[in-house]
Amino acid sequence: MKVNANTLSKGNVIEHDGKLMQVLSTFISKPGKGGAFIQLELRDIRNGNKDNIRLRTQETVEKAHLEQQDFQYLYNDGEVYTFMNTETYEQIELKKELIGDDAPYLQDGMMVSVELYENEALGVDLPDTITVQITEAEPVVKGQTASSSYKPAMTDIGVKVMVPPHIDSGTRIVIKTEDGTYVERAKD
Repeated sequence: MKVNANTLSKGNVIEHDGKLMQVLSTFISKPGKGGAFIQLELRDIRNGNKDNIRLRTQETVEKAHLEQQDFQYLYNDGEVYTFMNTETYEQIELKKELIGDDAPYLQDGMMVSVELYENEALGVDLPDTITVQITEAEPVVKGQTASSSYKPAMTDIGVKVMVPPHIDSGTRIVIKTEDGTYVERAKD
């Protein structure tokens, strides 16, 4: 399916120069003279090579048609992550590079959406939020206002999060998987 280059966002998969490329980042520039262009940072899905390309915003690119299937995360052995289709019990393995920065957010038994291109697994889409437990939190500094001050805290999955002053070690919180930001205290 052809789409305008300016509609691409992080995570989209396109066909470029006969290769499947995942968009890592986009930057639209509107110079004072001439037309606007978009700078794309791409990663070849099959071999991991990165590339930067520049396109006019009105140019079209071929967006790859990806099928989404629900899988359950089972385990990893460091470099390979194993998922299972809960209907057919078929298992697939994904390399750590394909999961990328989302790897710390995977939890045992978590349901994820796996992106498939011609029955080849390309990546995973995590739920929007997950619940984690705070293992370390800095003490509150007296005099700080609660509305604007956040303090660093470490979670049980090894991700550092900025949390409000009332969050202490042992508290369960909800964070966004997109960027690891605090959402709210978990309702247990």
